[in-house]
Amino acid sequence: MISIEKIRAQFPALNQKVHGHPLVYLDNGATTHKPQQVIDAISHYYSIQNSNIHRGVHYLSQQATDAYEASRETVRKHFNATHLHEIIFTKGNTEAINLVANGYSKLLNKGEEVLVSAMEHHSNIVPWQMACQNSGAILKVIPMDKDGVLDMDAYKNLLNSKTKMVAVNHISNALGTINPVKEMCTLAHQVGAKVLIDGAQAGPHCFIDVKEIDADYYCISGHKVYGPTGIGALYGKEELLRELPPYQGGGEMIATVSFEKTTYADLPHKFEAGTPNIAGGVALKYAIDWINEIGIDNIQKYEKELLDYAHQQLATIEGMRFIGQAKEKAGAVSFLVNDIHPYDIGMILDKLGIAVRTGHHCAQPVMDAFEIPGTIRASFAVYNTKEEIDRLVEGVKKAKSMLE
Repeated sequence: MISIEKIRAQFPALNQKVHGHPLVYLDNGATTHKPQQVIDAISHYYSIQNSNIHRGVHYLSQQATDAYEASRETVRKHFNATHLHEIIFTKGNTEAINLVANGYSKLLNKGEEVLVSAMEHHSNIVPWQMACQNSGAILKVIPMDKDGVLDMDAYKNLLNSKTKMVAVNHISNALGTINPVKEMCTLAHQVGAKVLIDGAQAGPHCFIDVKEIDADYYCISGHKVYGPTGIGALYGKEELLRELPPYQGGGEMIATVSFEKTTYADLPHKFEAGTPNIAGGVALKYAIDWINEIGIDNIQKYEKELLDYAHQQLATIEGMRFIGQAKEKAGAVSFLVNDIHPYDIGMILDKLGIAVRTGHHCAQPVMDAFEIPGTIRASFAVYNTKEEIDRLVEGVKKAKSMLE
C-alpha cells in the first residue's frame, strides 16, 4: 500500500495555487513534476560535482563521470538490458528516434518498407518519413479501429520480406491505448524486420523488460519519468548499435581523428557526441530510483484505479464523448463534450486551477482518423488523487454550462 500524502509531500510544485485555486495538475503526459530528491541531485551536481565527464584526470571530473555512469547502470537494470553499452543517453525520445531513423536512412534501400502505426506521435512519424525520403524506402501505416486499437490482422498482412523497420509506441500519448508490443516484435522478427518502441508514455506507468519484449530499440524520456528535461535513454541491441552509423560527429564519439580519416569510439560513446546534459543524466538515476522505491506494480494498480474512476465520473456528464476506448489503457483519458471546442473548456479549467492538455497532442493523424480538431486530455501520475478528478469533473460541468 502506498501513501499518496507522503508521495505528494515530495513534490514542491504541487503545493501551489493557480488563479487562486489549489493546483490540480493533470498534464503528466506532457511532463511530470519532480520529487525533491531529483531536484536535490541537480543542485548537488552543480554545487559540488560540476565538471566535464570522461575527459579529465582530476577529482571533480572523476566524481562527475562516476555519477553519470551510475545513472547509465540504473537505466540498464531498469530496462533489463544485458550490457551497459547498450544504453545511449540522448536529449529525449525525439532525439533517440532521430538517432535510429537517421542511421536507417543510410541502411535502407529503395523499395524497402518501414511500418508506423496510425496512433504515433509526430516524433515517431516525421523521422521515418525523412529516412524514407532519403533512402527511397516506402512508409506504410498500420491502421487502427474506431476504439483506437491497432488492427493486428492488417499488421500481419503488411509485414513481408521488404519490411525492415516497425516503429510503434508502447502507449499512445493521445489515446492511452496500450499496444501489444511483444506480439508485434515476434511477428516483425518472423519476416526479418527490426522494431523500435517509443516508450515515452510507458516509462512512468508500466514495467519495461526489453528482453521479454524482445525490442530491438526502446527509448524513454527523462522528464516523463519524474526526471529532468533534456535527458533520455535509448536501448539498442548490441549488434544493431554496432551496425548503425553515428547520428552526430564531434568530440567524445571518436577514437582517432586526422584530416584523412576518423575512426569512431566504441559503444556507447559512438552516439554521444559533445558535452551531454550531465546534470540531467546524473539526476535521471534518482528519478528511476524513486519509481522503483514505490514499486511499478504499486504505481500500476493505483493509476488504474484513478483511470477507471475518471472514466466513471466523466461519463456522468451529458454529451461526454471519449476518444479512444481500448480495453487496455494507461495514463490518460481523452474526451470531448458535445460540439464545444476543447480549447475553450481547457481555458476555463485553467482559471479553476486545473491543468489539462488540449489540441492534437502532436498526433494529428489520430485526430484526422476521428475527424476531430483535437481533444481534452487528462493524464495522470501516481501523485494524483480521486479528489482532483472530482474537481476536474466539476470544472468540465461548469465549463459546459458557460459555453452552451
